[in-house]
Amino acid sequence: MTMRILVLAHNHPSLHPGGTETVAHELFREYRDAGHEALFLAATNRLHREPHPGTSFQAIGDSRDEILMWAGHFDRLSMSQIDLYGFVPDMKNLLETFRPDVVHIHHLLLFGVELPTLIRRTLPDARIVMTLHDYYAICANDGVMMKSPQEQCAAFEQGGLCSCIEDVPAERMRLRERYIKTHLEAVDQFTSPSAFLRDAYVRWGIAGEKIELLPNGRPDVDAALARSTLCDARNVFGYFGNLTPWKGIEVLLRACKRLIEADVEFELRVHGGAPFQGERFVDEIDALFDETSARVTRVGPYRPEDIPRLMQSIDWVVVPSVWWENAPLVIAEARQHKRPVIASGVGGMAEAVKDGVDGLHAQRSDVSDLARVMRLAAGDPDLHRRLVANNRQPPSVAAVAERYLRLFAKLKAAPQNAAA
Repeated sequence: MTMRILVLAHNHPSLHPGGTETVAHELFREYRDAGHEALFLAATNRLHREPHPGTSFQAIGDSRDEILMWAGHFDRLSMSQIDLYGFVPDMKNLLETFRPDVVHIHHLLLFGVELPTLIRRTLPDARIVMTLHDYYAICANDGVMMKSPQEQCAAFEQGGLCSCIEDVPAERMRLRERYIKTHLEAVDQFTSPSAFLRDAYVRWGIAGEKIELLPNGRPDVDAALARSTLCDARNVFGYFGNLTPWKGIEVLLRACKRLIEADVEFELRVHGGAPFQGERFVDEIDALFDETSARVTRVGPYRPEDIPRLMQSIDWVVVPSVWWENAPLVIAEARQHKRPVIASGVGGMAEAVKDGVDGLHAQRSDVSDLARVMRLAAGDPDLHRRLVANNRQPPSVAAVAERYLRLFAKLKAAPQNAAA
């Protein structure tokens, strides 16, 4: 059965190559290649594009089935789209023109949490599937479920209410919660790449049977060769991703400083930039890079297609995030290239990396413990070999897309009241 599938993400990977945007776009291409009529709609704002007069839509490259929707009028606290005169009529017109059988939402950021309700009212027979990639609906602090790197969000516990934003009264946060939950009722089926994230949404109030576990997939690639070395040492570490406070780059650099002071033989190669970060944070990590320059190389931003080449220069991938994460793309990429991962032992990271089996855990936000684990890894090539031997390849994006297509067909075959 051929379907029309509308795929929505809060950005386009060519503008912002984040994990959610990448996963959404890869699934879109698989739907299209499987013979379905697919359309990829990515939101954008002034960080990447200026608005065009008279329309919310913009082109992205030469593709006819990928478009941008300018959605700069967005209230981040309430996750609400407040442009009732531009965005809403244009979105309604797109839905009525394309008339998708299925709308696959990957994020409501910029679009607004009202989107599922708008879809339901415009296209009563369409099925709405939403993949949960983070905790944005639960926590107003950019969805990290942390009030600070040391304090978790109060909404992490069942019945808890997010209080991460200073000067926002509890009454307003409770209204935010109820408003978001009301609009999410229009979603027919949620999916989650990790059990940890699914369980967080169940505690928050989404029915468990309405959230299906469905992992993220990766395109097939040839694994990078092991790093060439004249000795047996496996002591070159790699960091991949944007440099942000929540990704733990500060913790990692301070751990490297400890290793340098202890005269440990190692190298760290940092891949990624620090776009849209505050001046204070940038100054702090710049200073740490200067202090660790004897052993740390700041490689800089990279493109997804660069990863196989960059992996050839490292032995380990370090994921030192101080928030819970969900299903970090970098862990799947490390697995594809048979690089064991050192990760913070919490959240989706602990679920993806089995401590002592195919990777190693370090305590979150703990400079001393991360330095300890890196020192162990750098000094034991046999440990590296054992972990590589237990490496688990991620599922292919084609296989994951096929599971989604079966889910879509099942929802379409069910009566509307059964699917909702």
